[in-house]
Amino acid sequence: MTKKWLALAVLPIILISLLFFSVAMTADDDDSGDTTTLVVDSMNLSAEVLKYKSTVEKYCKEFGIPDQVTVILAIMQVESGGKGSDVMQSSESLGQAPGSLSPDASIKQGVKYFASLIKSMKATKTDLNAAIQSYNFGGAFINYVATHGKKYSLQTASDFAKEKAGGKKVTYTNPVSDEGWRYAYGNMFYVSLVSQYLNPTVVNFSDKTVKAIMTEALKYQGTPYVFGGSTPTTGFDCSGLTSWAYAKAGIKLPRTAQAQYDATQHISMKSAKAGDLVFFKGTYATSDYITHVGIYVGNMRMYNAGDPLGYANLNTAYWQAHLVGAGRIKK
Repeated sequence: MTKKWLALAVLPIILISLLFFSVAMTADDDDSGDTTTLVVDSMNLSAEVLKYKSTVEKYCKEFGIPDQVTVILAIMQVESGGKGSDVMQSSESLGQAPGSLSPDASIKQGVKYFASLIKSMKATKTDLNAAIQSYNFGGAFINYVATHGKKYSLQTASDFAKEKAGGKKVTYTNPVSDEGWRYAYGNMFYVSLVSQYLNPTVVNFSDKTVKAIMTEALKYQGTPYVFGGSTPTTGFDCSGLTSWAYAKAGIKLPRTAQAQYDATQHISMKSAKAGDLVFFKGTYATSDYITHVGIYVGNMRMYNAGDPLGYANLNTAYWQAHLVGAGRIKK
């Protein structure tokens, strides 16, 4: 085909593409009513972590794992939240004292180390979760997985940690640990911790009230949980966050989770909509029946004052074990 005929053939495609783009942009402009789509970070990451994204991209490219940027950022979120100097907690892999690296050096070493785990993963034909867990356990875990089914599982991680710890257990209070303990070697729940930052959080709010609630609540994403806190100055606990955020939408809620439960119409999770409250029992020792509350955002996810404040998947074993149901503000 000559260049002349090629140009004539391609021209209609370009014109159609431009027309489609123009229509799409017009449609977006017209659809600017009450519907608001919030894309949170892309992975529910803190601002402290996201500021290192370009550095992570640079070193992922240098060490041949450009497709693992999101994983590295998620690991950083778990390791340090992007705070301090040794943001990837990678100094020990160099035989140096903890916290002895600068952020740039820490990211470089962390990415280099993870690249070596990816190489081992491919050589042993294991899976990505085996490599992620190995960032915490060390490379020997990949070989362990290779001889125990070639696929990561929490049971495999638990068995490995039990063997290394000689069966010794330590207290571990985290939602990913149903029993409140882990073996005293690394963290066998590491994959669960990292995975919560790998899935994009896209929430559509079509109601102005819900938009106002979430716009306020999202200002404090990534901040620490503070028991008894109820303002941006003091920090927030669970019911402190909900009472503050809902107040910004003109809704006055009682101060405690139990009182908020008592003040709402109780509904099933199947009937719950974004903006409803979601309640839990037995998350800590107290005489109240309801011990935790969050803001339901749809698709079995909530935004709550965990530690730190952020999104949580209600389908996890921990939340399912404590879930009571949803509550709708009585009008």
